Amino acid sequence: MTRTEEIARGLPEQLREPATTVQETVDGIPTLWVERERLSAIASQLGRDIPHPFATLLDLTAIDERERSHRDGQPAADFTVVYNLFSYARNQHLRLKVPLSGEHPSVPTVTGCWPAANWYEREVWDMFGIAFEGHPELRRILMPPTWVGHPLRKEHPARATEMGRYELTDDERDAEQEALRFRPEDWGMEREAEGADFLFLNLGPQHPGTHGVLRVALQLDGELIVDAVPDIGYHHRGAEKMGERQTWHTYIPYTDRIDYLSGVQNNFPYVLGVERLAGIEVPDRARTIRIMMAELFRIASHLVWYGTFAQDVGALSPVFFMFVDRERIFEIVEAVCGGRMHPSWFRIGGVAHDLPKGWERLVAAFLDYLPPRLDEYDKVVMRNRIFKARTQGVGAYTRDEALEWGVTGPNLRACGVEWDFRRAQPYGGYDELDFDVPTAEAGDCYARGQVRIEEIRQSLRIIRQCLDNMPAGPVKAEHPLATPPPRARTMADIETLIHHFLSVSWGPVIPPGEVFSGIEAPKGFMAYYLISDGSTGAYRTRIRTPSFAHMQTIRRLARGVFIADLLAILGSIDFVLADVDR
Repeated sequence: MTRTEEIARGLPEQLREPATTVQETVDGIPTLWVERERLSAIASQLGRDIPHPFATLLDLTAIDERERSHRDGQPAADFTVVYNLFSYARNQHLRLKVPLSGEHPSVPTVTGCWPAANWYEREVWDMFGIAFEGHPELRRILMPPTWVGHPLRKEHPARATEMGRYELTDDERDAEQEALRFRPEDWGMEREAEGADFLFLNLGPQHPGTHGVLRVALQLDGELIVDAVPDIGYHHRGAEKMGERQTWHTYIPYTDRIDYLSGVQNNFPYVLGVERLAGIEVPDRARTIRIMMAELFRIASHLVWYGTFAQDVGALSPVFFMFVDRERIFEIVEAVCGGRMHPSWFRIGGVAHDLPKGWERLVAAFLDYLPPRLDEYDKVVMRNRIFKARTQGVGAYTRDEALEWGVTGPNLRACGVEWDFRRAQPYGGYDELDFDVPTAEAGDCYARGQVRIEEIRQSLRIIRQCLDNMPAGPVKAEHPLATPPPRARTMADIETLIHHFLSVSWGPVIPPGEVFSGIEAPKGFMAYYLISDGSTGAYRTRIRTPSFAHMQTIRRLARGVFIADLLAILGSIDFVLADVDR
């Protein structure tokens, strides 16, 4: 009996019927195909009715199957809707797949079971044209409302050079402007209630408190927020589409631009997924180097959050102090990687090159430098009575709300959930390190701050262990699919030189399969769902980002608070718009 079949035996009887197809995958996640007519009943059972339910919908996406070659044992389908579920009580992933046929397929909505499905289903409709019956507001979410086509369908162009010259006639311009007209009803808002008119206010799309190109449409009763609807997509760059046109290797620099404050943390889930597909084992030294650099970028990301969060509620000095501290990290990153914010330094099978001479001195100096600074910031920010008044009791959600909305990372731990994927599902060597998982109980803006600040200290603890126990050995795997081969060997024989040339220019051919590879990124759970069709690039690249899930909670957190409180909520969540929009 396979692991998938073993787990399936513990699921509802509906999932054990002969009509349910079990698929074995490279990542070992139980994968079950269900018919669209049975989806609603099965979703209700899994999400609510069974012991230790799969209360969290981590991701929902789709696959255009029409050009795929390797689908052995899978039901016939033109499109597939994929549900990645998670049970914290079981510490278990579960993947549901629904096969669909036809040019305009549809499937029942699961928003009644998992509220987080709202935005994910809108995204699938936007990108693939798959309708969700019963969805409360099925409309575009990343593309403009006037966009023609669905970008992640295989027939949609991936480059501007594949499209005709852009022209805008007077009639088309008028239609575009009319589409931008704000109508509260289109956003699920009311113009009036009990004889009183509401005021509507745009926060953004350019506003210091939105941390980027984000628009939040506010429905106000005086200064109280009645409703707040985020309008995203201004930063959408087609990152998933690019993942399907680039080679496995040349896509690595694109990953840096997702959460652009987290550097190599973006490379981590991607290269782990490709390595899993290819069966590549990473050397110990490379694993330790990866962890050290990832934790440095975790600190860098948290420092940006810390300073800008304080700035959002009126404390100006901390942001300057903390950006100076971040520069200390970038000095190390530049010495090691050659780049700063976007080093694109992880490789399939290891890292780009070994650590430079003197790296120990740089890292040790930073480990001595930062702790006293953090103690000072505790006094200036966290113990400041004005800061506490602006953040305590504001923007709180309960543990159950956080789980059903797909909240992860520090925002989940601020609700008292002691969960860190580095500890619960170790990857990349984290199981060999000693660190604590900070939590808080209130689930509010202040609690989210407490967790992140303690995480900085735990990251310093991890980096210290990497410094003191850095193993010797190679920094790249001795594997034919790891790119590129060691430089010394390429100068020794023509066969290796040819392999080097092909690997860099054409890329490795990764065996067919699919994998869901996730990490504990600074902002929460980040994952890549990669499908290989036995080619030099991914057939499907799906990026699950924490900021997308967290941004969806704004509507829940903002109701009934003041506008100034909304800015505190936005700052405490710690999102990046490129992470939301991709």
